[in-house]
Amino acid sequence: MAYDRYVAICNPLRYPIIMSKVLCVQMAALSWGLGFLNSLTETILAIRLPFCGKNVINHFVCEILAFVKLACTDISLNEIIIMLGNVIFLFSPLLLICISYIFILSTVLKINSTEGRKKAFSTCSSHMTVVIVFYGTILFMYMKPKSKDSAFDKLIALFYGVVTPMLNPIIYSLRNKEVHGAMRKLMSRHWFLRKQ
Repeated sequence: MAYDRYVAICNPLRYPIIMSKVLCVQMAALSWGLGFLNSLTETILAIRLPFCGKNVINHFVCEILAFVKLACTDISLNEIIIMLGNVIFLFSPLLLICISYIFILSTVLKINSTEGRKKAFSTCSSHMTVVIVFYGTILFMYMKPKSKDSAFDKLIALFYGVVTPMLNPIIYSLRNKEVHGAMRKLMSRHWFLRKQ
C-alpha cells in the first residue's frame, strides 16, 4: 500500500504502467509466501519441543510465544527465530513504509497549490492511520519487556487481533463521500437531540 501511494503521488503519470496487475499479484504472493514460510518454521520448531506438566495456555488465542513458553526445555532457539521473524516481518516493512512516506512528503511539499497538497495528504491519511494503529499495537505486543500481568497481555492481544482489523474498513471508508454525509447526518441528529 505504501509503494502504491508512493507511485501514485511521486510518479502519477507512470502509475498504470508501474502498478500493473502482474506486480500486484507478485507482491501479494511474495507476502503470503514469506508469511507462510515464517509460520511453518516457527510451527516446526515448536512441535519438536517436549511439554510436561499443566499444558494450559493462559491466553485468548494459541499465540506462538505463549505456546512455546509451556515447554520444559530450553527455548532459546525458538525465541531467536521468533525475534528474527519479528525483525524481518515487522521492522523491514515498517522501514520501507517510512522511506516511501519520506519520498511522498518531499514530493507533496513541492506541490504549489494548497488544494493539491490537501488531496495528496488525504490520499495517504487512511493508510497512515492504519499503519500507526497496526504497528503501534503489534510493536507494543512483541517488543515490550516481559510482564507478570497476563490480563494486560490479553488486552493487547485482543486489541491487535480484534479491534485493529475491525477498524480497517471504518478508517478506509471514511474517505467515501456517502459515509461522510451519513456521519454528518448522524452527528447533527445526535447534537439536535441533546439540545432538546
